Amino acid sequence: MSDQPFWAQEDHPKRPLRVENGIQIHSTRGTVARTWWSKRFVAVLESLGVGGRLHRGRSYARSGQIVSCEVDAGAVVALVQGTRPTPYKVRIGIPAWGKQEWSRAEQALADDAWYAATLLAGGMPPEIEELFAGLGLALFPASQRDLAMDCACPDPTVPCKHVAAVFYLLAERFDADPFEVLALRGRDRETLLANLRHRRGSGGAPEPVPEETARPLGELLDTFYSAGELDLTRFTPAEPEPGALLDQVPELPIRVRRHEVRDLLRPAYEQFPD
Repeated sequence: MSDQPFWAQEDHPKRPLRVENGIQIHSTRGTVARTWWSKRFVAVLESLGVGGRLHRGRSYARSGQIVSCEVDAGAVVALVQGTRPTPYKVRIGIPAWGKQEWSRAEQALADDAWYAATLLAGGMPPEIEELFAGLGLALFPASQRDLAMDCACPDPTVPCKHVAAVFYLLAERFDADPFEVLALRGRDRETLLANLRHRRGSGGAPEPVPEETARPLGELLDTFYSAGELDLTRFTPAEPEPGALLDQVPELPIRVRRHEVRDLLRPAYEQFPD
């Protein structure tokens, strides 16, 4: 019998249950965030008082305790395996932008093709945050009211280690794909790029090219070698550069005072009349 009172006894193991094929971050040591937008995300969490407790979920994120994680407009929903048989459901909420907000944002991005090109290349220009700020939009949470956290575990601490593990995974996902950041605000990659192309006037389908009916070869023999209506008098032969003929001559195996024969002859060839 344990000397502890029944209400203090653990009825489940302290170590989390192992997960087969769980999602784990690739970083085994040091910081997770590598890109500026991922570092900015972590810095925002720290400024909101969340970053100091992220270390609680580091081992969970690195050992693959996350069963699933879905990023959608305004929400991240994940399942994290803890010490109990049933994984805990983790929810992280960030307000998504509305239609009018995204309309202004997309127009601002479309007005400068550099933003769309950088995003398509897998990056995110640092100026994009300032661009959105000029429209009254915050790419990352601006205050604690913009960040909701919830976990089904009994731990009253916010964030608990399960939520913290998901934050680590998000930071690494943001490193790999900046569109994950924009997806949280309500625009996935395909929709955003399609809207940008449409706003720049290239979203329409290409005009179909009419197919020409093939004529039998026998009908083409009389004109096969003729120039037709082509006026050849309009074309004049290109004038070769001086010494071009010398450049066609293979290098001779002899040298005169350590100079190639072609180089010695070149001044004379340049004096020839056109």
